[in-house]
Amino acid sequence: MHSLDDLLHPVSPEQFRAEYVGRKPLHIPAAGDERKAAILTWADFNRLLGQGSLWSAAHLRLMRNYVAVPPEQYCHPVATPQGEVLRPWPQKVEVFLSAGASLIANDVLTIHEPLMQIGETLGRTFAASIGANIYCSFQGVQAFGTHFDNHDVVVIQTGGTKVWNLYESRADNPIENFPDDDATRRWFEQSRGALMQQVTMQAGDVLYLPRGWYHDALATEGPSLHVTFAITPLHGRTLLALLNIEAMKDPAYRAFAPPATEDGGAALAAHLADYGQILARIAASPAFSEEVARSQTRMTPRPPSFTLPERKPVTLYRTTGRSFPACSTTVRETYDWAIAERQFALEDMVAHFQSLSEGDVREAVAAAEAAGAVQRV
Repeated sequence: MHSLDDLLHPVSPEQFRAEYVGRKPLHIPAAGDERKAAILTWADFNRLLGQGSLWSAAHLRLMRNYVAVPPEQYCHPVATPQGEVLRPWPQKVEVFLSAGASLIANDVLTIHEPLMQIGETLGRTFAASIGANIYCSFQGVQAFGTHFDNHDVVVIQTGGTKVWNLYESRADNPIENFPDDDATRRWFEQSRGALMQQVTMQAGDVLYLPRGWYHDALATEGPSLHVTFAITPLHGRTLLALLNIEAMKDPAYRAFAPPATEDGGAALAAHLADYGQILARIAASPAFSEEVARSQTRMTPRPPSFTLPERKPVTLYRTTGRSFPACSTTVRETYDWAIAERQFALEDMVAHFQSLSEGDVREAVAAAEAAGAVQRV
């Protein structure tokens, strides 16, 4: 399950991008492929739940018929070096599950290697940040009512069966979260439109939903276990934040705006136009495109690759005071870092610059060494 081909099979990645991404839902039956269901078995989930220090009230939630179980009913305070934390009480969690509650484990991407591998694949595919939640539910009890998400969703059913209802309505590129209350639930139900498709998810099935697509799900036969991957690329608000960082370097952008009453508003209009020109100039620059590309890469951290007890070798360099070779803006950042460090480990530079591949960093250091700007220690 390391590649997009594995995840989507028998649908090709090219067909997925051309026909489905951002356009419409896609259900991919397992068709006998057990690898997808194997990413999180019931035994895996039980083992994770047994690692008590992983969980807090924020990361392990209980839901029953659309309503969250108050944390104080299944958690107890535990003193930690960072302060008091509400830890789920396993025996109480089991009581609620026996009574039909659903269990949601949030932010699990990095605690189970198969999920991390899929998260890396999705992150590279969508140039997005990836989150993962685990949902455990039981026959006839619905955790969440009809809703839509502010991100694209990939669901992998890993145990049991769950029925998903997909509705005709779709929100237009939502980014805001709604309050979790009765009024919001009624609004979702009133605005969801007619039932468009009902999908029965079996172990190993995959479901893709573009953001904003109205849906709900229910375990109809016995227990159900699935993982939901949340896919959130950069959008206008996040790009505007990056633009603002660059624009703040321009004194004209930092200038105070004149009163709207000055010159009948003409001065303010001219000032706002200047702001727009500054932002437009930055947005159109190759340097900003490079920065956006780096931000996209940073959203998908490299997976860990520990080999203990073997320790990986460290290659030490020091700067010589000679000029570094001509390079792109991206590589220039690695050279500036080397100059500030004066002596550094190549492996530390690779780790520091998550937006560059290890090969790119090594090539940059090799070029600097050939130019005499750095030398091995």
